[in-house]
Amino acid sequence: MAMPSVAPLPLIYRAFFLWIEPIATAVGAYYACFLQDEYMHLTYPTTVPVTTRESIVLLQLANLYFVFAFNEALVLRATADLRVWRTLLLGLLIADFGHIYSVHALGWAFYYRFWAWNAIHWGNLGFVYLGASTRIAFLAGIGLGKAGSASGKRKSRGR
Repeated sequence: MAMPSVAPLPLIYRAFFLWIEPIATAVGAYYACFLQDEYMHLTYPTTVPVTTRESIVLLQLANLYFVFAFNEALVLRATADLRVWRTLLLGLLIADFGHIYSVHALGWAFYYRFWAWNAIHWGNLGFVYLGASTRIAFLAGIGLGKAGSASGKRKSRGR
C-alpha cells in the first residue's frame, strides 16, 4: 500500500523544521530547566529569586519545550507523508499564537518594539514570529510545487 508522500521538501523547510527550530527550542528548555533565575529575569526583570512554585512551573515549561523540539525533529524525520507534516505543523502554529499571546501583559507595543527586546524576547516573539510565518507558508503550500497543491496531497493507490 502506497503511503501519501511528497517529493523532497525545499531545503528551507527541512532546515528550519528539522534542525533550526528544534535546537532553538531545546535551548529554551535548557534555560527554563537549568538557568531559571536568568530565564525569569530576562522575561521580566526583578531582583526576587525564583520561588519553588515558579521553579515547578519552569520545569513543566522546559518539559513542554523539550517535547515540542523532540516531536518536531523526530516525527517529521520519520515520515515523508505531507498529511503528517501539515497536521503537526498546524498544531505548532496554534501553539505559536498561544505563545505570542502569553506576553500580552507587557502591553501591545511590546509586540513590535523589537529594538527594546532582550535575548529572551527575541526567542519568545521574534523567533516565534519566524516559526509561525514559516508554518503558514508551508501550510499554504508556498514552495511545495505540485506536492503542496490540493491535487498533490495523495498519491493514487495501486496505479
